[in-house]
Amino acid sequence: MLDIEAAQGTTDISSARLSRLSGFSAPQVRRDLAYFGSFGKRGVGYSVRGLRDAIGTILGMDQPMNLAMVGVGNLGRALLAYRGFARQDSQFVVAFDADARKIGSTVAGVSVEPVGKMGRLLREHDVRLAIIAVPATQAQDVLDDLVGAGIKAILNFAPRVLEAPDDVMVSNVDLAVEVEYLSYSLANR
Repeated sequence: MLDIEAAQGTTDISSARLSRLSGFSAPQVRRDLAYFGSFGKRGVGYSVRGLRDAIGTILGMDQPMNLAMVGVGNLGRALLAYRGFARQDSQFVVAFDADARKIGSTVAGVSVEPVGKMGRLLREHDVRLAIIAVPATQAQDVLDDLVGAGIKAILNFAPRVLEAPDDVMVSNVDLAVEVEYLSYSLANR
C-alpha cells in the first residue's frame, strides 16, 4: 500500500489515510507504529518512504532473499512470473519439478531442476524460503525434503495442511478456502 502511495507521488501520509487503506482505526495505526519507534510528526503524518523502509526493516524485508519454487505447473509458473517479489528484494533463484518434460527448461528466467538435486541446490543458492505448488498427494514429501535441506520458511499452496517441525514456519494458502470465505462474505452482507 505504501508502494502505491509512493508511486502516486505521495510524500507524507496521515494516520487517517493509513486507517482508510488498512481498515484499522487511526489511533490503532498510531499505537502500532509507536510500538516500533517514532516515525511520524504531529500535524504532518509519516514520511511514506521512511515508513515503508522502517516497516521493511521490521519485517526483515530489508535484506535480499533467495526463493525456490517446487512445482512448475500452472500455479508455479504464474508465481515464478509474478514481479511483486522483486519489490521486496526477493527473487527466485531455482525451481524444481518431477516432470522430466519440464526439467532443463527455464520459466521466467529461472532454471527448472530435478527434485533429486533439491538439497544441494538449495544450499548452493542460499535459499531461505521455498514455495510449494505441487499436488496435495506430494506436498508432505516435498516439505519433508525442504526441511531436510535446511529450509525454515515454507509457503504452501498445495490444498492440504502440512506438518513441520516446530522450528519451521509453514504458511498454508488454500485458494478454494479463500474463495469460500469471500463467497460467504458476499452472501452475508
